[in-house]
Amino acid sequence: MSDWDLMMPGMGLTSIGLGGVILSYLGIANTFLTGMQALSGLTMVMGLVFLAAGILNGGVSTSGRAKATTLVIFGIAGSVAGYALSLNTVITSLPRFIGLLIIIIIPTIVIAFASMRMPKYFKPIAVIFVAAMAVGIGSYTAFGFMGPGAQFFLNAQQNGTNSTSASNQTLPTAPVIPVEIPVNASIKGNPNFTPNTVTVPKGDIIEWTNNDTVPHTVTSAPDGSVFDSSLIAAGKTFSLDTSKLNATEYDYMCTVHPFMTGKIVITQPVISNVTISKGASTQSAGQKYFDPASLPVKVGTTVIWTNQDAAAHTVTSGDPTAGPSGTFDSGLIKPGNTFKYTFSDAGTVSYFCSVHPWMTGKVIVG
Repeated sequence: MSDWDLMMPGMGLTSIGLGGVILSYLGIANTFLTGMQALSGLTMVMGLVFLAAGILNGGVSTSGRAKATTLVIFGIAGSVAGYALSLNTVITSLPRFIGLLIIIIIPTIVIAFASMRMPKYFKPIAVIFVAAMAVGIGSYTAFGFMGPGAQFFLNAQQNGTNSTSASNQTLPTAPVIPVEIPVNASIKGNPNFTPNTVTVPKGDIIEWTNNDTVPHTVTSAPDGSVFDSSLIAAGKTFSLDTSKLNATEYDYMCTVHPFMTGKIVITQPVISNVTISKGASTQSAGQKYFDPASLPVKVGTTVIWTNQDAAAHTVTSGDPTAGPSGTFDSGLIKPGNTFKYTFSDAGTVSYFCSVHPWMTGKVIVG
């Protein structure tokens, strides 16, 4: 007969451990993924030991009914697992997860068998296996926190920032490219990210807005080692500063809903320079203010203004009579500092220095 005094805590510990592992691989526990996998794995091992010992109390059943039931259970489990693996395209850690389960099952069976057939050796065998697994999991956790993956978790916000982050101070100086997570994106088959592929010059800001009713993530595939938003709640945004990324293509996904995938293409920007000349703060005949005062560029060009004067200046879109247009405003540029802006639309954009309004210039975007 099965021993319910062993089976009940076994089922509880197994459920808790399995739940933790599932949450880890869904990405919901992404900020402490390695530690949660280790603790959950250890909890699940202990639960399976108790559960197996309780089920096998009194010996292993050899009846035809028991064998048929076992075959049905393994058949269903194998079919579901095979189907799930066939659908997987983005989660690359599933083979490791399967290996982890195999490593858990082997000592569980050995310990359970020893408890039934060789009770006098049960304690040393159990101690050896549990100690070995504790050392292994502990080492994996320690090296995980000290290894290359830990660097990402410690510095995840350096590449991408939430909308409330202090690093958003850089956003006004670079174009913001919007991407929408539409309503019902969590339902497979619906649009995931709109646009699904976005191409931006290096240095632009990409901002995802979650218009769905459930949380999502924006995580570089396959493991979030380049950027990761963590959970973006409904109505919230995530901003990614592409100036810290390479000019190449990046696939990304939602770790909560792995079928949601997208791509960003970062191109090397075209740079043009404008100098704020020495002596520009003094209005005089023949004095150069912005050099060149009229700059023709192509769409997508980033213009960099460098202040070589001894006084502070601004680069403000608009003209002195009508005032600022609101397209861009550098604020005060101290001597030796720069201001940059990427022109994404064709047309002529006039600008001036709000401190010295006789200083005017224009960028002709064609």
